Amino acid sequence: MVKGENSLPELDPEAVRRDLTVIRDELHCTAVHLVGGDPERLEQAARAAAGLGLEVWFSPYPLELTPAEISALFLDCARRAERVRADGAEVVFVAGAELSIMNSGFTPGSDVLDRVGQLLGNPARMAEAAARLNEFLAEAVTAVRAEFHGRVTYAAIPFERVDWELFDIVSLELIRSAEVADRYVEGVRSVVAQGKPVAITGFGTAAWRGSGAVAPRSMEIVEHDAGGRPVGIKDGYVRDEAEQAAYLRDLLAIFEAEGVDSAFVYLFALNDFTHRPDDPRRDLDMASPGIVKVFEDGSWAPKEAFAAVAEHYARTAAPA
Repeated sequence: MVKGENSLPELDPEAVRRDLTVIRDELHCTAVHLVGGDPERLEQAARAAAGLGLEVWFSPYPLELTPAEISALFLDCARRAERVRADGAEVVFVAGAELSIMNSGFTPGSDVLDRVGQLLGNPARMAEAAARLNEFLAEAVTAVRAEFHGRVTYAAIPFERVDWELFDIVSLELIRSAEVADRYVEGVRSVVAQGKPVAITGFGTAAWRGSGAVAPRSMEIVEHDAGGRPVGIKDGYVRDEAEQAAYLRDLLAIFEAEGVDSAFVYLFALNDFTHRPDDPRRDLDMASPGIVKVFEDGSWAPKEAFAAVAEHYARTAAPA
């Protein structure tokens, strides 16, 4: 998403309800993680999800904001989430995601790539970013809890070393790549062993051959125009929906075996990464972690990953 723009220019309430109904009935999900920077849209989607009986994870997503701007967004969203919760829905408030790299004020750098570059291989700078983030979260969560009376969590990157005493649920973005594959299961196990409920709030990969090995960077095969909008796929990549499906199937099995309480696949649809089956160089969906492919007319169709997720949740949701 380009800063200041939504991947969906307009929010169609009927389309939102249809997609959420598919998530409930065909994917067999019991909860949905709603992420975005527009409080009004978040509340609309939350009410639609609640009306379908889904547990709502209400997640404002600050992007290139200052800490003061983030706090204001959280307070607005906390009030909205509380209204939905007070009407009878099960709601979890997610106080942001990856704040230390996606926003200013925690890590030096002009944008996310600059910040990540300055953090990589620099433990001291990582520790400074984590300290600033925890100081911010301590104040922000206190303010959120004054407005919202349900459970609260934060979608963290592991290096942020969040103080989980502030939260009701430990939530982490744990994306497996070749570099961490040999210790990934142990990492999940150690998080679960802390004793609090655990949610994995972001994991997935794109639909091209070899994407699973570089899953956190699997969207980097996209070429962008001068304005930052995706326009094409770099040379040398081959579409492979089966790899994406196998990756999700494998990780969902790990989370089940290790006792993770909630797992949110990233993501259902990426609307501005259009599927163009007759034009591989412009088939942006190849780089999308979405489990459905979106066509130029806005319609969508399931990928192989959709069936993998549905099969897993149908089995785990079935009565013993």
